[in-house]
Amino acid sequence: MKKSIYENASARDSYVSKIFKRGEKLVKNKVLKSINCEWSRLHSLGYIHIHDLDAYGLTYNCLTFNVLNKFPYSKMHNLSDIRKIMAIFDYFKEIISKIGNEQSGGMSFGNFDLDTATILKTLNVQKTETNLEILRSCISSLFYWCSTIHERMGQFSYYVTINIGLADSDLSRIICRMVIEEFEKAPFYVYKPNIVFKVKTGCNADLLTKALLCSAKKMIPTYLLCDSTPNKKYKAVDLAIMGCRTKVVQNEHGKATSIGRGNIGYITINLPRLAFEVVKENFDDKMQALKDKWLKIAANTKDILLDRYQRLIGLSTTDFPNNFAHELWITDFSKTKNLEDIFKNGTLSIGFIGLSEAMEIIHGEKFYMNSKKYKIAVDFVSFMREYINKLRVELKMNFTLLASSGEFISGRFSEIDSRIYEHAILEKNYYTNSFHIDVDSNCSAFKKIETEAPFHNLCNGGCISYVELKEAPIGNAEGLKELIDCAMQSGTNYLGFNFDKDVCKQCGEEGVFDKCDNCACEDIIRIRRVSGYLEILDYFTAGKQAEVKNRKKN
Repeated sequence: MKKSIYENASARDSYVSKIFKRGEKLVKNKVLKSINCEWSRLHSLGYIHIHDLDAYGLTYNCLTFNVLNKFPYSKMHNLSDIRKIMAIFDYFKEIISKIGNEQSGGMSFGNFDLDTATILKTLNVQKTETNLEILRSCISSLFYWCSTIHERMGQFSYYVTINIGLADSDLSRIICRMVIEEFEKAPFYVYKPNIVFKVKTGCNADLLTKALLCSAKKMIPTYLLCDSTPNKKYKAVDLAIMGCRTKVVQNEHGKATSIGRGNIGYITINLPRLAFEVVKENFDDKMQALKDKWLKIAANTKDILLDRYQRLIGLSTTDFPNNFAHELWITDFSKTKNLEDIFKNGTLSIGFIGLSEAMEIIHGEKFYMNSKKYKIAVDFVSFMREYINKLRVELKMNFTLLASSGEFISGRFSEIDSRIYEHAILEKNYYTNSFHIDVDSNCSAFKKIETEAPFHNLCNGGCISYVELKEAPIGNAEGLKELIDCAMQSGTNYLGFNFDKDVCKQCGEEGVFDKCDNCACEDIIRIRRVSGYLEILDYFTAGKQAEVKNRKKN
C-alpha cells in the first residue's frame, strides 16, 4: 500500500474526490480572500488554523442527533416486526449520509441503547428470538457500513460516534450488549464507528466489564466518565461525546445538554509559534508575554468565529433541507424562520495545540518533569479558560476551550515553524496534541492520567487522554478498570486505550509484527488510533505518521 499523502486519514481516492479537492482548494482560497486580511494572514502563516475553511459561512461543524424528536414512526407502524427493525437502521444510515453531506464534521448518537429501545417499544416490536437476531444483524451491518463506505464527498467515511452505557431496561441492556459483542467479533476491517461507553457509578457494571474486554482487544469503546469532576454536575443522559473528543453541554440559551446540539466552528491556535516569538524577543517575563500574545491572537480568533457565525445565521432554513426534514437539533427548523434560534445553541470553540512544546521552548524542559513548570502550564490553560468564560458572559454565546486534536495541524504547524526557527522539538516533524504530555515521555499509565487530569476540567469544549499500552491486554478487564478508576478519581473527562494492532492481509492473523507469525506474509495492515478514531496507518497524515514512530508505551 502506498504511503499516505492525505490530509485526513479517512480519505480514499476516487474520481469524485479528485474533482472535489480541486474545487475545495479554490473555495478555501476564495474564503481567505473574502475575510479580514489579518485573519487570513494569521491562518496562512500558521499562527492559527481555521478548520473546515471550505465550509466557512455555509454550514456548521458537527451534531449529536436528537433522534427521538421527530422519529418517523408513522412510516413504520404497518410493517412487520422484522421490517420495522430493518427500517429503523435504514433510517439511521439515511440521517448519517444526508446530514453528513449537509455539515462539515461528524455525527453522534447520544444514547444509542436507550433511544433504540424506546423506538422499538413505541413501534411495539416484540422481543422474540427471531427479532433479536435481526436486531443483532442490523447493528453488525451498521458497523460494517460505517467502516467501509467512503461516499462523503467521494472520499471520506462518515465520522460517527455511538454513545452507550446507561441502559435502564431489559431491552436497552440487550442492545448495549449487542453493540459491544458485534464490534468485538467483527473482522479487522470493521474499526468504526467510535463507540463511547458512559461510565456511571452503580450503573451496568457487568456491561462495563464486557466493554473493557472489547477495548482490550479492539481499542474500542472509549470511556466518558460521568462522575468525574468535569461531568458530575450534569445528568449522565445529557452527556455525549461527538467525534474524537468534542463535548457540547453548557448552554447560554437553554438546557445544558449534548442532545440536539453541536459545534458551529472551531479554530486552533499554534502555541509553539507564540513561544518561539517570546524567546526570540527576549522578554523578561516570558509567561506573561506568552499570555499577552495569546490574548491578541485569541481576540482575532473570536472575531473570526463570530463572523463565521453571522454568515451562517444569515442563510435560510431552505439551505438545510435534510436538517429541516429530520429535525435533529434541539430547536426545530420548521418552527423558526431565523437560523439563529437554532445555531445559537451550538458552540464556538477556540482550540490549542502544542502546550508541551511551548513550555519546553520557554523553560528549556518538559513541563511534566518539573512540579513548578507543571503548575505554570496548568495556570496558562486556566488563563485561556478564563478568557473563554469572559466571552460567554459578555457576548452571551457558547464559546468553549477545545483541546484540539492534531491530525492535520500537528504536522502543518511544525512544518511552517521549521522554516523560521531551529529547535530540537522541530526535528520530530509534529506537535503534541493539545495539553498531552509527549508521546515518548515513558511516563507510567497512572502518572500520565493524573498529570493530564487537571486540564480536563478546563477544556470544556472537549478533550481526551490516551494511555499507550505495550500490547493488547486481552482478557484483562480488571487492569483497564483500575485505569478507569484512576481517571475518574483524578478528574478525567474522557479516556481511551491505545496499542499496536497489526493484521495479516492474507490469513487474518492479529498481533504486532513486520512479517506474519502464521504464514510469513509481509502484506500487513496496521491499525492505529489517529485522533480519536481508528484508521489504517498508511493513510495517516505525515505529522501523525511521525508521531506514531515516536510513541513509547505507558
